[in-house]
Amino acid sequence: MSEQILIYKGTAMRYKVMIGVVLALFSWSCAQKENPNKGMSDSYAAASNIKTDTATFGTGCFWCSEAIFEQLDGVLKVTSGYSGGHVVNPTYEEVSSGTTGHAESVQIVFDPSKINYDELLKVFWQTHDPTSLNKQGNDVGPQYRSVIFYRNSLQKQKAEYYKEELDKSGAFPKPIVTAIEPYENFYTAEDYHQNYYTNNPNQPYCYFVIRPKLEKFEKVFKDKLKKDM
Repeated sequence: MSEQILIYKGTAMRYKVMIGVVLALFSWSCAQKENPNKGMSDSYAAASNIKTDTATFGTGCFWCSEAIFEQLDGVLKVTSGYSGGHVVNPTYEEVSSGTTGHAESVQIVFDPSKINYDELLKVFWQTHDPTSLNKQGNDVGPQYRSVIFYRNSLQKQKAEYYKEELDKSGAFPKPIVTAIEPYENFYTAEDYHQNYYTNNPNQPYCYFVIRPKLEKFEKVFKDKLKKDM
């Protein structure tokens, strides 16, 4: 754990600069979306010879989260969806009302022999503003909250540990407000949300928000990207 702390402290200034630039680019809202089709709960069966693990994060608009995490070597599948709410199989409209308790989230299936949970957490902290309560750029509401949905006691321990250490290090100018919640459900978002950035690179939100954010991410994590990126 101590080595990870040093890495985070050593990159504190970079966090501040990167987050400031990203927030300045948020002149478009993720809420500019087409008419949805109903989605269902997601399940993913990885190849039988690969031992997999799963992480579930909310970092604001799931278009951004998906575009980032799917580039990491060792990540096998990223699914956009809704987690943490009390309505079964919610639609996008229901989640967007801010009354269902869900957060726009990504479910990440990964190969822990290539990338571990600690590394995914590092990407999580660096690619959104965890000090902004229920808001990322122009995307406002509890559905855009910063949240880690832990699936076991080890994931909970690591999430809480890094949150505390980052606050102590002064990596961010304000206290971290990221929620750390037990995983209870995940519902796959409508089909048109999946691989949204790949399928719609010239859509305004993709071009002006996700693309610059992705370019910065690729520079910082160039050693962690899939070889065909």
